[in-house]
Amino acid sequence: MVTIDGKWVDFVFYRPEAKHVCIAGAFNGWRTGEIEMLPAGDGNWKVRVCLPSGEFRFRYCADGEWFTDYAACGLAPGRFGMDSIVVVPMETLNTAAALQKDAGGIFVA
Repeated sequence: MVTIDGKWVDFVFYRPEAKHVCIAGAFNGWRTGEIEMLPAGDGNWKVRVCLPSGEFRFRYCADGEWFTDYAACGLAPGRFGMDSIVVVPMETLNTAAALQKDAGGIFVA
């Protein structure tokens, strides 16, 4: 599941039996292990990421196995199955200026 609040995106993935979960996508060059999710104690894994505006494909990787988020903003065929899509809207001028000041990078909270 994906929740978008301005430039912040909350990713939530239910996998109670998993030992290690991360998220990878177009926003980080599909590198696994770079954006690790944390267990929320209820079977869900969560991470909050600051992304620039745009449309990004992504997938979850739990214990080395890839998963699609069917509750995301959309789906698209990828090289290895269906990719999930998250759409981060354009920000207002004030927020966009703050993002430029932060060098437009990806931040994990």
